[in-house]
Amino acid sequence: MKYVRMPIEVESPEELGYEKIKYNLTESSVTDMILGDINLDLSKLILCYGSHLGKTELRELISSEYNLKPENVMLTVGAAAALFIVNTSLLSQGSHIVVMRPNYGTNIETPKALKCQISYLDLDFDNDFKLDIEKLKSMITKDTKLVSLTYPHNPTGVTITESELKEVISIVEKNNCYLLFDETYRDMSFVQKTPLAATLSDKVISISSVSKAYGLPGIRMGWLICQNKELMNTFLAAKEQIYICNSVVDEEIAHIFLKEKDKHFEKINSHILENFSILENFIDNQNYLEWIKPTGGVVCFPKIKDSIKLDIDDFYHTLNNDYSTYVGSGHWFEMNKRFMRIGYGWTDKEQLKQGLNNIISAIEKVKK
Repeated sequence: MKYVRMPIEVESPEELGYEKIKYNLTESSVTDMILGDINLDLSKLILCYGSHLGKTELRELISSEYNLKPENVMLTVGAAAALFIVNTSLLSQGSHIVVMRPNYGTNIETPKALKCQISYLDLDFDNDFKLDIEKLKSMITKDTKLVSLTYPHNPTGVTITESELKEVISIVEKNNCYLLFDETYRDMSFVQKTPLAATLSDKVISISSVSKAYGLPGIRMGWLICQNKELMNTFLAAKEQIYICNSVVDEEIAHIFLKEKDKHFEKINSHILENFSILENFIDNQNYLEWIKPTGGVVCFPKIKDSIKLDIDDFYHTLNNDYSTYVGSGHWFEMNKRFMRIGYGWTDKEQLKQGLNNIISAIEKVKK
Protein backbone atom coordinates (compact mmCIF):
# COMPACT_ATOMS: atom_id res chain seq x y z
CA MET A 1 0.00 0.00 0.00
CA LYS A 2 1.14 3.51 -0.76
CA TYR A 3 0.17 5.86 2.05
CA VAL A 4 -0.35 9.56 1.38
CA ARG A 5 -1.05 12.05 4.14
CA MET A 6 -4.49 13.62 3.82
CA PRO A 7 -4.80 17.44 3.74
CA ILE A 8 -7.42 17.23 6.50
CA GLU A 9 -4.75 15.71 8.77
CA VAL A 10 -1.76 17.75 7.60
CA GLU A 11 -3.71 20.98 8.19
CA SER A 12 -5.57 19.84 11.31
CA PRO A 13 -5.64 22.00 14.45
CA GLU A 14 -3.70 19.43 16.44
CA GLU A 15 -0.92 19.50 13.85
CA LEU A 16 -0.91 23.29 13.54
CA GLY A 17 -1.15 23.79 17.31
CA TYR A 18 -4.33 24.76 19.12
CA GLU A 19 -2.54 27.71 20.71
CA LYS A 20 -2.29 29.35 17.27
CA ILE A 21 -6.06 29.28 16.69
CA LYS A 22 -8.40 31.63 18.54
CA TYR A 23 -11.62 30.71 16.72
CA ASN A 24 -11.58 27.04 15.83
CA LEU A 25 -14.44 26.12 13.49
CA THR A 26 -12.65 23.14 11.96
CA GLU A 27 -13.68 20.58 14.58
CA SER A 28 -16.16 17.92 13.52
CA SER A 29 -17.09 16.85 17.05
CA VAL A 30 -18.72 18.20 20.16
CA THR A 31 -16.72 19.85 22.94
CA ASP A 32 -14.03 17.58 24.35
CA MET A 33 -15.03 15.90 27.59
CA ILE A 34 -12.92 16.44 30.74
CA LEU A 35 -11.87 13.22 32.46
CA GLY A 36 -12.98 14.57 35.83
CA ASP A 37 -16.55 14.86 34.54
CA ILE A 38 -16.74 11.08 34.19
CA ASN A 39 -17.42 9.12 37.35
CA LEU A 40 -14.59 6.60 37.22
CA ASP A 41 -11.98 4.93 39.36
CA LEU A 42 -9.27 3.05 37.46
CA SER A 43 -7.14 2.24 40.49
CA LYS A 44 -8.02 -1.49 40.45
CA LEU A 45 -7.95 -1.94 36.68
CA ILE A 46 -5.63 -4.77 35.63
CA LEU A 47 -3.42 -3.59 32.76
CA CYS A 48 -3.53 -6.85 30.82
CA TYR A 49 -4.15 -7.78 27.21
CA GLY A 50 -7.86 -7.27 26.71
CA SER A 51 -10.38 -9.45 24.92
CA HIS A 52 -9.52 -9.40 21.24
CA LEU A 53 -13.08 -8.50 20.23
CA GLY A 54 -13.13 -5.92 22.99
CA LYS A 55 -14.37 -5.63 26.56
CA THR A 56 -17.36 -7.98 26.85
CA GLU A 57 -19.43 -5.69 29.07
CA LEU A 58 -18.96 -2.78 26.68
CA ARG A 59 -19.95 -4.89 23.67
CA GLU A 60 -22.99 -6.11 25.60
CA LEU A 61 -23.95 -2.51 26.37
CA ILE A 62 -23.61 -1.40 22.73
CA SER A 63 -25.35 -4.45 21.23
CA SER A 64 -28.27 -4.32 23.69
CA GLU A 65 -29.27 -0.90 22.36
CA TYR A 66 -29.99 -2.49 18.98
CA ASN A 67 -31.24 -5.93 20.10
CA LEU A 68 -28.10 -7.55 18.74
CA LYS A 69 -25.60 -9.95 20.26
CA PRO A 70 -22.22 -8.97 21.74
CA GLU A 71 -20.49 -11.07 19.08
CA ASN A 72 -21.95 -8.68 16.47
CA VAL A 73 -19.75 -5.89 17.90
CA MET A 74 -15.99 -5.48 17.63
CA LEU A 75 -14.26 -2.62 19.45
CA THR A 76 -11.59 -0.73 17.51
CA VAL A 77 -9.15 2.14 17.93
CA GLY A 78 -11.64 4.81 16.95
CA ALA A 79 -13.86 4.68 13.89
CA ALA A 80 -10.76 5.24 11.74
CA ALA A 81 -9.37 1.79 12.60
CA ALA A 82 -12.77 0.21 11.94
CA LEU A 83 -12.89 1.82 8.49
CA PHE A 84 -9.35 0.66 7.75
CA ILE A 85 -10.09 -2.89 8.87
CA VAL A 86 -13.23 -3.16 6.73
CA ASN A 87 -11.63 -1.66 3.63
CA THR A 88 -8.47 -3.76 3.81
CA SER A 89 -10.44 -6.92 4.60
CA LEU A 90 -12.90 -6.61 1.73
CA LEU A 91 -10.81 -4.85 -0.92
CA SER A 92 -7.57 -5.48 -2.77
CA GLN A 93 -5.80 -4.04 -5.80
CA GLY A 94 -8.29 -3.77 -8.66
CA SER A 95 -11.40 -4.23 -6.50
CA HIS A 96 -14.29 -1.95 -7.43
CA ILE A 97 -15.84 0.29 -4.79
CA VAL A 98 -18.51 3.00 -4.93
CA VAL A 99 -17.71 5.81 -2.49
CA MET A 100 -19.82 8.82 -1.62
CA ARG A 101 -18.03 12.14 -2.14
CA PRO A 102 -17.44 14.52 -0.41
CA ASN A 103 -16.60 12.30 2.53
CA TYR A 104 -14.40 11.84 5.54
CA GLY A 105 -10.92 11.41 4.09
CA THR A 106 -10.22 7.85 5.25
CA ASN A 107 -13.27 6.53 3.41
CA ILE A 108 -11.61 7.62 0.16
CA GLU A 109 -7.88 7.47 0.83
CA THR A 110 -7.74 3.86 2.05
CA PRO A 111 -9.31 2.46 -1.17
CA LYS A 112 -6.91 4.71 -3.09
CA ALA A 113 -3.93 3.31 -1.20
CA LEU A 114 -5.17 -0.19 -2.03
CA LYS A 115 -5.23 0.82 -5.74
CA CYS A 116 -8.91 0.01 -6.07
CA GLN A 117 -11.13 0.97 -8.96
CA ILE A 118 -13.17 3.78 -7.44
CA SER A 119 -16.47 5.19 -8.67
CA TYR A 120 -17.42 8.39 -6.88
CA LEU A 121 -21.04 8.94 -5.97
CA ASP A 122 -20.78 12.72 -5.97
CA LEU A 123 -23.29 14.73 -3.97
CA ASP A 124 -24.47 17.84 -5.81
CA PHE A 125 -25.02 21.15 -4.03
CA ASP A 126 -27.64 22.07 -6.63
CA ASN A 127 -29.53 18.90 -5.73
CA ASP A 128 -29.41 19.67 -2.00
CA PHE A 129 -26.68 17.03 -1.53
CA LYS A 130 -29.36 14.34 -1.89
CA LEU A 131 -28.44 10.69 -2.44
CA ASP A 132 -29.05 9.75 -6.08
CA ILE A 133 -30.29 6.17 -5.85
CA GLU A 134 -30.51 5.70 -9.63
CA LYS A 135 -26.96 6.94 -10.06
CA LEU A 136 -25.82 4.48 -7.40
CA LYS A 137 -27.54 1.63 -9.22
CA SER A 138 -25.80 2.56 -12.46
CA MET A 139 -22.37 2.46 -10.81
CA ILE A 140 -22.63 -1.09 -9.50
CA THR A 141 -20.78 -3.67 -11.61
CA LYS A 142 -20.17 -7.39 -11.30
CA ASP A 143 -16.80 -6.53 -9.73
CA THR A 144 -18.20 -4.20 -7.04
CA LYS A 145 -17.17 -5.35 -3.59
CA LEU A 146 -18.26 -2.44 -1.44
CA VAL A 147 -20.52 0.61 -1.34
CA SER A 148 -19.32 3.22 1.19
CA LEU A 149 -21.77 5.80 2.56
CA THR A 150 -21.75 8.21 5.51
CA TYR A 151 -24.89 9.44 7.31
CA PRO A 152 -25.52 11.83 8.98
CA HIS A 153 -23.08 13.06 6.40
CA ASN A 154 -19.66 14.56 7.01
CA PRO A 155 -19.12 17.34 5.87
CA THR A 156 -22.61 18.45 4.74
CA GLY A 157 -24.76 17.41 7.70
CA VAL A 158 -27.47 15.94 5.45
CA THR A 159 -29.27 12.75 6.46
CA ILE A 160 -30.89 9.76 4.77
CA THR A 161 -34.42 8.44 5.24
CA GLU A 162 -35.22 4.91 6.36
CA SER A 163 -36.78 4.11 2.97
CA GLU A 164 -33.67 5.36 1.15
CA LEU A 165 -31.42 3.29 3.42
CA LYS A 166 -33.49 0.17 2.81
CA GLU A 167 -33.35 0.79 -0.94
CA VAL A 168 -29.55 1.02 -0.79
CA ILE A 169 -29.41 -2.22 1.19
CA SER A 170 -31.64 -3.90 -1.39
CA ILE A 171 -29.18 -2.83 -4.11
CA VAL A 172 -26.15 -4.32 -2.34
CA GLU A 173 -28.02 -7.52 -1.54
CA LYS A 174 -29.10 -7.99 -5.15
CA ASN A 175 -25.54 -7.41 -6.32
CA ASN A 176 -23.89 -9.57 -3.65
CA CYS A 177 -21.66 -6.81 -2.32
CA TYR A 178 -21.48 -5.04 1.03
CA LEU A 179 -22.50 -1.68 2.45
CA LEU A 180 -20.03 0.14 4.69
CA PHE A 181 -22.19 2.61 6.60
CA ASP A 182 -20.30 5.19 8.63
CA GLU A 183 -22.91 6.47 11.10
CA THR A 184 -20.71 8.12 13.69
CA TYR A 185 -23.18 11.01 14.03
CA ARG A 186 -26.28 8.81 14.26
CA ASP A 187 -27.28 10.04 17.74
CA MET A 188 -27.03 13.64 16.57
CA SER A 189 -30.01 13.81 14.23
CA PHE A 190 -32.51 16.65 14.03
CA VAL A 191 -34.98 14.41 12.18
CA GLN A 192 -36.23 10.86 12.72
CA LYS A 193 -33.22 8.57 13.17
CA THR A 194 -32.87 5.65 10.79
CA PRO A 195 -32.46 2.17 12.29
CA LEU A 196 -28.87 1.15 12.82
CA ALA A 197 -28.00 -0.01 9.31
CA ALA A 198 -26.35 -3.27 10.41
CA THR A 199 -29.61 -4.40 12.03
CA LEU A 200 -31.28 -4.49 8.61
CA SER A 201 -29.00 -6.94 6.77
CA ASP A 202 -25.94 -9.12 7.20
CA LYS A 203 -24.57 -7.35 4.11
CA VAL A 204 -24.08 -4.17 6.14
CA ILE A 205 -21.22 -3.05 8.39
CA SER A 206 -22.03 -0.10 10.67
CA ILE A 207 -19.24 2.07 12.06
CA SER A 208 -19.33 4.41 15.05
CA SER A 209 -17.25 5.77 17.93
CA VAL A 210 -17.30 7.94 21.04
CA SER A 211 -15.26 10.67 19.34
CA LYS A 212 -17.71 12.85 17.43
CA ALA A 213 -21.03 12.72 19.29
CA TYR A 214 -19.70 12.31 22.82
CA GLY A 215 -16.49 14.36 22.92
CA LEU A 216 -14.08 11.52 23.76
CA PRO A 217 -11.65 11.48 20.80
CA GLY A 218 -8.67 11.22 23.14
CA ILE A 219 -9.45 7.69 24.27
CA ARG A 220 -9.56 6.33 20.68
CA MET A 221 -12.55 4.06 21.03
CA GLY A 222 -14.79 3.02 18.17
CA TRP A 223 -16.53 -0.09 16.93
CA LEU A 224 -17.91 -1.91 13.94
CA ILE A 225 -21.18 -3.83 14.01
CA CYS A 226 -22.03 -6.67 11.62
CA GLN A 227 -24.30 -9.73 11.79
CA ASN A 228 -22.22 -11.77 9.31
CA LYS A 229 -20.24 -14.26 11.39
CA GLU A 230 -17.72 -15.01 8.63
CA LEU A 231 -17.02 -11.33 8.06
CA MET A 232 -16.62 -10.70 11.77
CA ASN A 233 -14.04 -13.46 11.95
CA THR A 234 -12.13 -11.83 9.09
CA PHE A 235 -12.30 -8.42 10.75
CA LEU A 236 -11.03 -9.91 14.01
CA ALA A 237 -8.11 -11.51 12.19
CA ALA A 238 -7.24 -8.11 10.72
CA LYS A 239 -7.45 -6.42 14.11
CA GLU A 240 -5.26 -9.06 15.73
CA GLN A 241 -2.60 -8.67 13.06
CA ILE A 242 -2.61 -4.88 13.35
CA TYR A 243 -2.77 -4.33 17.12
CA ILE A 244 -4.18 -7.47 18.84
CA CYS A 245 -6.56 -5.68 21.18
CA ASN A 246 -7.58 -2.24 22.39
CA SER A 247 -6.22 -0.39 25.39
CA VAL A 248 -8.07 -1.73 28.42
CA VAL A 249 -7.89 1.78 29.89
CA ASP A 250 -9.72 3.26 26.90
CA GLU A 251 -12.31 0.49 26.97
CA GLU A 252 -12.96 1.01 30.68
CA ILE A 253 -13.43 4.77 30.29
CA ALA A 254 -15.78 4.26 27.33
CA HIS A 255 -17.77 1.66 29.24
CA ILE A 256 -18.25 3.86 32.30
CA PHE A 257 -19.18 6.84 30.12
CA LEU A 258 -21.67 4.95 27.92
CA LYS A 259 -23.43 3.47 30.94
CA GLU A 260 -24.44 7.06 31.71
CA LYS A 261 -24.68 8.16 28.09
CA ASP A 262 -28.16 9.62 28.38
CA LYS A 263 -27.14 11.87 31.26
CA HIS A 264 -24.10 13.17 29.39
CA PHE A 265 -25.86 13.47 26.05
CA GLU A 266 -28.65 15.64 27.45
CA LYS A 267 -26.10 18.38 28.13
CA ILE A 268 -24.30 17.75 24.83
CA ASN A 269 -27.51 17.93 22.80
CA SER A 270 -28.60 21.16 24.49
CA HIS A 271 -25.26 22.73 23.53
CA ILE A 272 -25.54 21.51 19.94
CA LEU A 273 -29.05 22.88 19.48
CA GLU A 274 -28.11 26.26 20.96
CA ASN A 275 -25.08 26.57 18.67
CA PHE A 276 -27.05 25.40 15.65
CA SER A 277 -29.59 28.16 16.29
CA ILE A 278 -26.71 30.68 16.27
CA LEU A 279 -25.38 29.21 13.02
CA GLU A 280 -28.78 29.23 11.33
CA ASN A 281 -29.43 32.83 12.34
CA PHE A 282 -26.00 33.79 11.00
CA ILE A 283 -26.59 32.15 7.61
CA ASP A 284 -30.03 33.76 7.29
CA ASN A 285 -28.64 37.25 7.89
CA GLN A 286 -25.64 37.49 5.56
CA ASN A 287 -25.20 37.73 1.79
CA TYR A 288 -21.98 35.90 0.99
CA LEU A 289 -22.58 32.24 1.83
CA GLU A 290 -25.19 29.74 0.71
CA TRP A 291 -25.81 26.32 2.26
CA ILE A 292 -27.88 23.20 2.40
CA LYS A 293 -29.32 23.27 5.90
CA PRO A 294 -27.99 20.32 7.95
CA THR A 295 -30.39 17.82 9.48
CA GLY A 296 -27.82 16.04 11.65
CA GLY A 297 -24.29 16.03 13.01
CA VAL A 298 -22.29 19.09 14.08
CA VAL A 299 -20.90 20.24 10.73
CA CYS A 300 -22.20 22.08 7.69
CA PHE A 301 -20.71 22.72 4.25
CA PRO A 302 -21.60 26.22 3.03
CA LYS A 303 -20.23 27.75 -0.13
CA ILE A 304 -19.07 31.25 -0.96
CA LYS A 305 -21.50 32.34 -3.67
CA ASP A 306 -20.15 32.21 -7.22
CA SER A 307 -21.17 35.85 -7.69
CA ILE A 308 -18.64 36.93 -5.05
CA LYS A 309 -15.34 37.66 -6.81
CA LEU A 310 -12.27 36.92 -4.73
CA ASP A 311 -8.97 35.09 -4.64
CA ILE A 312 -9.91 32.04 -2.59
CA ASP A 313 -6.37 31.39 -1.33
CA ASP A 314 -6.16 35.02 -0.22
CA PHE A 315 -9.43 34.53 1.67
CA TYR A 316 -8.11 31.57 3.67
CA HIS A 317 -4.79 33.31 4.32
CA THR A 318 -6.64 36.36 5.60
CA LEU A 319 -9.09 34.34 7.69
CA ASN A 320 -6.30 32.32 9.28
CA ASN A 321 -3.68 34.98 9.81
CA ASP A 322 -5.61 38.23 10.26
CA TYR A 323 -8.56 36.80 12.17
CA SER A 324 -7.02 33.69 13.77
CA THR A 325 -10.04 31.75 12.54
CA TYR A 326 -9.96 28.28 10.95
CA VAL A 327 -12.50 26.35 8.92
CA GLY A 328 -12.11 23.18 6.85
CA SER A 329 -11.35 24.18 3.27
CA GLY A 330 -13.21 22.33 0.51
CA HIS A 331 -9.98 20.76 -0.73
CA TRP A 332 -9.96 18.62 2.41
CA PHE A 333 -12.83 16.77 0.75
CA GLU A 334 -11.69 16.96 -2.89
CA MET A 335 -14.11 19.84 -3.44
CA ASN A 336 -13.78 23.41 -4.66
CA LYS A 337 -12.21 25.67 -2.03
CA ARG A 338 -15.29 27.91 -2.13
CA PHE A 339 -16.88 25.23 0.02
CA MET A 340 -15.87 25.17 3.66
CA ARG A 341 -16.73 22.82 6.49
CA ILE A 342 -17.83 24.70 9.56
CA GLY A 343 -18.02 22.78 12.82
CA TYR A 344 -20.47 24.33 15.25
CA GLY A 345 -20.48 21.82 18.12
CA TRP A 346 -16.99 22.21 19.58
CA THR A 347 -16.73 25.89 20.50
CA ASP A 348 -18.72 27.85 23.04
CA LYS A 349 -21.42 30.13 21.68
CA GLU A 350 -19.40 33.35 21.92
CA GLN A 351 -16.44 31.86 20.03
CA LEU A 352 -18.83 30.52 17.41
CA LYS A 353 -20.49 33.91 16.91
CA GLN A 354 -17.16 35.71 16.54
CA GLY A 355 -15.67 33.02 14.30
CA LEU A 356 -18.66 33.20 11.96
CA ASN A 357 -18.47 36.99 11.85
CA ASN A 358 -14.75 36.71 11.07
CA ILE A 359 -15.59 34.68 7.94
CA ILE A 360 -17.66 37.59 6.67
CA SER A 361 -14.96 40.10 7.58
CA ALA A 362 -12.34 38.08 5.70
CA ILE A 363 -14.55 37.86 2.61
CA GLU A 364 -15.21 41.60 2.68
CA LYS A 365 -11.50 42.31 3.07
CA VAL A 366 -10.42 40.35 -0.02
CA LYS A 367 -13.39 40.52 -2.37
CA LYS A 368 -12.85 42.41 -5.60
